[in-house]
Amino acid sequence: MKLKFNLTEESASMKTSRRDFLKMSASSFGLAGLTTLPYHVLARPEIIQLTILHTNDVHSRIEPFPMDGSRNQGLGGVARRATLINSIRKQQDNVLLLDAGDIFQGTPYFNLFGGELEMKLMTDMGYDAATMGNHDFDNGLQGFLKQLPHAKFPFLTSNYDFSDTILKGKTQDYQVFVKQGLRIGVFGLGIELEGLVDKKNYLNTLYLDPLKKANEMSDLLKHDLRCDLIICLSHLGYKYREQKISDVQLAALTRNIDLIIGGHTHTFLKQPEDIVNTDGKITTVNQVGFAGINLGRIDYYFNREKREKSRVARTYPVGPEISETFNSKA
Repeated sequence: MKLKFNLTEESASMKTSRRDFLKMSASSFGLAGLTTLPYHVLARPEIIQLTILHTNDVHSRIEPFPMDGSRNQGLGGVARRATLINSIRKQQDNVLLLDAGDIFQGTPYFNLFGGELEMKLMTDMGYDAATMGNHDFDNGLQGFLKQLPHAKFPFLTSNYDFSDTILKGKTQDYQVFVKQGLRIGVFGLGIELEGLVDKKNYLNTLYLDPLKKANEMSDLLKHDLRCDLIICLSHLGYKYREQKISDVQLAALTRNIDLIIGGHTHTFLKQPEDIVNTDGKITTVNQVGFAGINLGRIDYYFNREKREKSRVARTYPVGPEISETFNSKA
């Protein structure tokens, strides 16, 4: 069966100047120290801006939630997200689009097409990388393998060892992206599958210690591959009351990771959380809910000479008034 998809923009008026965006971000969504950075400094040619866009736990939500009086009515939708992403790309030169897993399961689109539609639409939107969530195993290893040819982006899964499965060699531990001379290392971590996923769906997949793997990957990316920014795509979950590895614990117990983009717990963070890591430096954790209701954005600003970096963050609601996101003034 051949499927054809067409992502149309919902609004032609989604434009704003870089100056308006920076003013809005610094005043409404800025973090400590960033509100002191004037526009003329950020606009200097020796400052490189890197824009990270991210989603998590989209769960096959292709269309907006129906207008049925529920809490999420009218929110989400791939066409709206694509419009927003395209508008940002028109304004920014250096953009990475990432997903933290659980792409599959949640609507009849997955039941009907097994994930093909999700993979094709993510490819059309230009995702650069994703990691695997537990629900991405819902049709088993064979079901995931069947859909991989539709994904023109890598799946990063450093703590799943697929050596004794049909997914051997089909995923990567990490990927290094180069944007205007900046080297951005991205690696993935998945949640423990035992007790969460039926054994027949993951078979001989080995789960490796995510904490040990995170330090191994971040050390490799930082020192051997000389990355300027290191991002972990995590499907471990934001945090737990019980003793279970989470993004918050991962941030505190590792080094060299600049940003953890999380998933699994469907956590709506109002702004990213900064956590002091084992080197006494900041690791930032963010997660933007579920079902494509929000699109996360974090802008890093690098000094060319010293590679010093600052950041501004915000979250875009993906809803009917999406054009107002870019037309509003601070």
